[in-house]
Amino acid sequence: MNTFGNIFRLTSFGESHGKAIGGVIDGCPAGLEVDMDFIQQELDRRRPGQSRVTTPRKEADTVVFLSGLFEGKTTGVPIGFMVENTNQHSSDYENLKDVFRPSHADFTYYTKYGIRDYRGGGRSSARETIARVVAGAIAKLYLKQIGISVTAYTSQIGSVALERDYTQYDFNEIENNIVRCPDPQKAEEMIRLIEEVKSQGDTIGGVITGVIQGTPAGLGEPVFGKLHAALGAAMLGINAVKGFEYGSGFDVDHRGSEVNDSFVKEDGKMSTLTNHSGGIQAGISNGQDIYFRVAFKPVSTILREQKTADIQGDTILFKARGRHDPCVLPRAVPIVEAMAAMTLLDYYLLAKSH
Repeated sequence: MNTFGNIFRLTSFGESHGKAIGGVIDGCPAGLEVDMDFIQQELDRRRPGQSRVTTPRKEADTVVFLSGLFEGKTTGVPIGFMVENTNQHSSDYENLKDVFRPSHADFTYYTKYGIRDYRGGGRSSARETIARVVAGAIAKLYLKQIGISVTAYTSQIGSVALERDYTQYDFNEIENNIVRCPDPQKAEEMIRLIEEVKSQGDTIGGVITGVIQGTPAGLGEPVFGKLHAALGAAMLGINAVKGFEYGSGFDVDHRGSEVNDSFVKEDGKMSTLTNHSGGIQAGISNGQDIYFRVAFKPVSTILREQKTADIQGDTILFKARGRHDPCVLPRAVPIVEAMAAMTLLDYYLLAKSH
């Protein structure tokens, strides 16, 4: 299953230490003006080596489009693209070729396929998400022209968490710090925590909050194609994601009388007085903001000695080498946005096809 989506579809290819990462986008409407600078900007937000709290691997991550565009616009045919890998250090992984690293894809990939690319995790590497960011950027461009915006930010790293609702933050602050947090003070605390964890050769996880604004009512299917289920599947398909909630989610210590969203008509348009539902009811968007949270585990590769088993089943001690993120959150923000944008565009096109 290397293809995502129903109408707006992305098929991705490539491995961490292969020649390139790329993809084919099918189902993108014709006539969309493609802003190349915006697409590259989105890739730059994801690329490695961008700050002191990310992996030092240096990659330009410059996208090259191979098909589907003419005179700066989409033509309606498949859009092919690729991003070359130029800074692999495959030798860093020689000591791991027969090792099943704790909490990695090594064992499960080997069990499923009988072979695995041990260099940087191969296909299981988060480097594959380059393709998602490119496709997500194109989806964002389309959504923008119909008034839908997709924003994500780091809301928690370890025990350092934002305490206010997303409506209380200025989204313009998100890109003003290296952890992509809209609260400057909390951002500094997050940075210090990541640096402390990094100095110990360890890693740490956290939470990214996503907000989709401008979604029209009526997107989503009533039973097996629920919009929140599609968003959940999209987020849980991102490397290192362990949990997804939308609306009030796991904040369950309330009565129905406290969290029911009452309807009211304002300026000739139906709305709700509150939004505990997170913009989705019965699997279908109701026109309010869609907001959700995505939990990321600590990166599995730690630069400390660990006990595990090798391919023969013998217990061994090993220590990883190479360049790795101590915390995936800062670089995962554009990936969360990309997956949300692709999902929303796909379901918008599905609604139009009915």
